[in-house]
Amino acid sequence: MKQYTSRLTLQTHGQGLIDFTAQVESWLADKAINTGIVTVFCVHTSASLVIQENAAPEVRADLIAFFHRIAPEKPGLYAHDDEGPDDMPAHIRSALTQVSLSIPVIEGRLVLGTWQAIYLFEHRRRPQERSVVLHLIGE
Repeated sequence: MKQYTSRLTLQTHGQGLIDFTAQVESWLADKAINTGIVTVFCVHTSASLVIQENAAPEVRADLIAFFHRIAPEKPGLYAHDDEGPDDMPAHIRSALTQVSLSIPVIEGRLVLGTWQAIYLFEHRRRPQERSVVLHLIGE
């Protein structure tokens, strides 16, 4: 069994979904792993990871709108607001999604569906620098 790790730094522009599938594929391309699994881990509590459709931008817009409805940015609604009105809603949105993904690798490539991509889901309004750790294990 071989293992590889790396850390990606992603710049966000505020709330939204950032497709970083190509960066994971590029990192994977020069690894000597034919069959295995990649774990993708977001090291933040106000951003998360999702595998989602990459073709229709309306899907991403609808996801953002949905999370605004279930975790609104309403002053006075939450006790925790240390970094502003988007602080606690960002934590709730992160808790409802995922901070870790496991993606199979077959024949040296990620196994994703035709319309699937790996997204960082930024829940804060201000631009952020986010870290994502990659761990590949296989043979």
